[in-house]
Amino acid sequence: MSFPSEKKERFWELDSFRGIAIAMMVLFHILFDISYFGILQINVNYGFWRFFGYLTAVLFVFIAGVSVFISSERSKKYLKGIHFYLKFFKRGMFLLFTGGLITIVTWLVIREGFIVFGILHLIGLSVILSPFFVRFEKFNTLLGIAVIITGIFLTGIKGPYILIPIGITPNTFYSLDYEPLFPWFGFFLIGIAAGSYFYPKAQRNFKNILNYKKYLEFLGFIGRHSLIIYLIHQPVIILILSLLEGRILI
Repeated sequence: MSFPSEKKERFWELDSFRGIAIAMMVLFHILFDISYFGILQINVNYGFWRFFGYLTAVLFVFIAGVSVFISSERSKKYLKGIHFYLKFFKRGMFLLFTGGLITIVTWLVIREGFIVFGILHLIGLSVILSPFFVRFEKFNTLLGIAVIITGIFLTGIKGPYILIPIGITPNTFYSLDYEPLFPWFGFFLIGIAAGSYFYPKAQRNFKNILNYKKYLEFLGFIGRHSLIIYLIHQPVIILILSLLEGRILI
């Protein structure tokens, strides 16, 4: 997922990868909605399609980590001290606020399974935490692996609602989209590490890729507008399915 950024040169390959993630997300949610509303029997909770959904989320979070590293490298040239941290705090709060709106809307519309701490909440909080980790650069790979392993051990542990963001949930908890800090923040940290390797000092560390740019322009376009697409794609999908079914699916 992308977020408001400086008016700097964009790396088209990152936009293209983000576009791939968006396309994967839309496809998965089309199949999910078809199954959820009982139009066709498609098992998206197990097997290939479940793996496909996880892979989509991993790609989003990983790219967000790469993007944050690039942004931090650019920002530290003109922002110092508290101003550097405030920049990422504001960005993260914007995403958390947007995620909060999704929480409210899903609670009003579907109630059971409404989104409490989904991917926007995760990326928002990860962006807020990022200034404390970007300094570790490639070492974030090890930190990310540790967070992922910790998340695996936390799976199934029950606790109060306040611990939902870290991966500990009440016995009755159920959400259609849930990506807690453990293990998902680990993929964000690995993204930061990848950013430090491939984009040191916010400069591309590899060459000979321009020949592929013309083939990926559409993916780059949707990648540049990923947040808007994320916010509107589900209502659009449900509207189209409702028209095809001849009934309101909400």
